[in-house]
Amino acid sequence: MVHLTRIYTRTGDQGQTRLVDMSVTAKTDPRVAAYGDVDEANATIGVLLTLPGIDDEVRQVLAQVQNELFDLGADLGNPLAASYEFEPLRITEDYVRRLEQWCDRFGDPLPALHSFILPGGNPVGAQLHVARTIVRRAERTAWQAVEAYGTEPARSGSSGADHPGGVNPLAIQYLNRLSDLLFILSRVANGTESEVLWVPGGDRGPDQS
Repeated sequence: MVHLTRIYTRTGDQGQTRLVDMSVTAKTDPRVAAYGDVDEANATIGVLLTLPGIDDEVRQVLAQVQNELFDLGADLGNPLAASYEFEPLRITEDYVRRLEQWCDRFGDPLPALHSFILPGGNPVGAQLHVARTIVRRAERTAWQAVEAYGTEPARSGSSGADHPGGVNPLAIQYLNRLSDLLFILSRVANGTESEVLWVPGGDRGPDQS
């Protein structure tokens, strides 16, 4: 259990913050940006869950996803190391597999798509599209962290300089699958009979511009 005794600490007033392993980094660090985007996605799902008309099973899934997004943020904020004093919280294959099972559960009954869907629909479906786009951004930001730090544990180089630990690749896989799930759930929420499909520019008539 996490105990928060005081919310403001003043420790970040100079543009720096501590990662989960207590190392200090800039607030502009791509790791920090990645788990910040995850936090935004979580908040967006929180707004979504205040809306009426959500299917009970979908609501249960999204509530579990919210908890898992905290796990994900803890993972992204904790550089990989060769060993740990305490076992860290990490996204594992079970997390990813669970998302894939939900994708199959909700997606298999849906009719095939023949074009992209214009985001919108009812409030629940539209908010699911917003959450999907934020998760996609979080995935891109996490890949920027990989470009900076790689996906290997921390190590000491031949020059004696320490190389910071990388990013857990399964954390990024989770984001990729989650965006797929949110897209599928938007179709479930909106009902496929009312989906508005994208018509490419060359195929749109004068009355569709």
